[in-house]
Amino acid sequence: MNYIIRPIRFEDAEDVNEMRRMDGVRETILGIKSERINKTEDFIKNLGPNDYVFVAEVNNNGVRKVVGVVGLHVNSNPRCRHSASIGIMVHKDYQGMGIGKALLEEVLDLADNWLKLVRVELCVFVDNDRAINLYESLGFQIEGTKKYAAIKNGKYVDEYLMARYNI
Repeated sequence: MNYIIRPIRFEDAEDVNEMRRMDGVRETILGIKSERINKTEDFIKNLGPNDYVFVAEVNNNGVRKVVGVVGLHVNSNPRCRHSASIGIMVHKDYQGMGIGKALLEEVLDLADNWLKLVRVELCVFVDNDRAINLYESLGFQIEGTKKYAAIKNGKYVDEYLMARYNI
């Protein structure tokens, strides 16, 4: 499959919003079915100098579509500027094709080789085995469990806090 990874643009808002509301994606992130497009537009408009967001874009017969998003958000506190958090999602029809790994490798290269970050962290639902395996393959370790961290399908669920270190 051919795709490109590039920085996010304002015109990506519709595809990103669609993914956040999509069955097969929404359950693994903190999206909800009623999330409005203006929330996504505001997110993109308000990205600051410590926010690095990339998308994976496919071209199907001349129609371009964003099918994955990853964000690296560097902590702005001067005493924590060596650390950042990651958020990622991939369109349900494009999961398992290496797009998530490519997006993560893009932001980890930025974190390690350009921003010289020491710590990169993320949260993942404890039942998301596919994502946990991907994160572990890239050097992330489970540091702890956040009990009752979110609501998923009407139940409180736990999250793992995972991190990788580049010392």
